[in-house]
Amino acid sequence: MNRNLLTLLGLAVFALLAGASPAFAVTDVSGNQSFYGTALGVGIGAAVTMIGAGLGFGRIGAAALESMARQPDPAVMKQLFTTMLLIGALLEGATFFSLIVCLLVIVL
Repeated sequence: MNRNLLTLLGLAVFALLAGASPAFAVTDVSGNQSFYGTALGVGIGAAVTMIGAGLGFGRIGAAALESMARQPDPAVMKQLFTTMLLIGALLEGATFFSLIVCLLVIVL
């Protein structure tokens, strides 16, 4: 599993660098090139945020399915669904906060 994860991470870094090459090739007329580094940093921050959110939602789903398989009582499923929704909403809120911070870095 670690080898697959490292391969996926390597491909993601390669795709990020290949996609960012036009930003490195741009010549700035005003002489201020701080925006391009900021944009690259914000892109990396947003990507890490999305990866973390995806992993978090995957773990929520896996844990919910495992507990439903162990105890298929409808009352427990309703309580589990409520807990799963609450955790998902908190994770989504943290994800949106991080993305808004990344966007504000570019704007401000």
